[in-house]
Amino acid sequence: MLKEERQAFIIHQINLHNKVLSSDLSVQLNVSEDTIRRDLNELAENGKVLKVYGGALSKSFQFPFQDGNVYAKEAKKEIAKKASTLISNGMTVLVGGGTTLIELARTIPDHLQCTFFTISPLVALELAEKPNLEVILVGGKLSRNTNIVSGAQIANELADLKVDLCLLGTNSLSVEDGVTDSDWEVVQIKRAMIKCSKKVAILSIAEKLNSVQKMKVVPLRDISYLITDVNPTDVSLKEFANTIAIL
Repeated sequence: MLKEERQAFIIHQINLHNKVLSSDLSVQLNVSEDTIRRDLNELAENGKVLKVYGGALSKSFQFPFQDGNVYAKEAKKEIAKKASTLISNGMTVLVGGGTTLIELARTIPDHLQCTFFTISPLVALELAEKPNLEVILVGGKLSRNTNIVSGAQIANELADLKVDLCLLGTNSLSVEDGVTDSDWEVVQIKRAMIKCSKKVAILSIAEKLNSVQKMKVVPLRDISYLITDVNPTDVSLKEFANTIAIL
C-alpha cells in the first residue's frame, strides 16, 4: 500500500471513530508502529489530525471548535433532528459529548422547558443559548483528549441522579458486542450515565454500525433507541431492530 493510501485510511478511521491507537492501525495496515507514528506525525504537521500519546484524534476535538472539521456534518444534523423528538417539556435529560450531541443542542427549540445535565462543556455552552433550559454541567477533571469531564467524581455524582433520558454518541456499535469504545475512562463514564437513566438513546452515523472496539460499555439490550442518519426500515438496521427501537 502506498503512503498516500495508508494515510487516507488513517484519516478516515480518525474521522469515523474520533480517536485511533497506533497499535490498532499497525495491525489493520500490517505495518510497523514506527511507520504509523511517522504517518501520524506527518499528518499532524500538515494540520489534518491531532497527535496524542499512543495515537491521534480528530480535528473536531480541537478548541476553539471549528465546524469545518466535523466529519459527516449533515448526517449528524439529521440524527440530531430525530433525537430531539424524544425530548418533551418537563423532562430531565443527560447528555454526553461529541459533535453529534453539539448538533443536538443546537436543534433544541427555544420553547422547550427541560433540565439538562451534561459532561461536556461544549454541549453545555450550546444548551445555555436556549432561554427555557436549566443546564447543569457535571463537575470533574476535563479530559484534554475528548473535551468531556472524567474521573471518579463523575461516577459519584451520576449515582445520585435519576434522569428520564440519556443521549449518547458512540465509538462503535454492533448487534453482537453492543456499545464499545477504545478509552477506559469513557467506558466507565458511559456505564454510569446509562445506569442512572430510565431510557437510553445511542446517536450514531450508520457508517459506525457493525464495528467493534476493544472495550465493552453495555450490551445492545441495555439501549432503548438507536438513532441514525438512514431510514429506520433500511436493511442495514434489520438486525438492530430485533432488539431496540430505531429512529
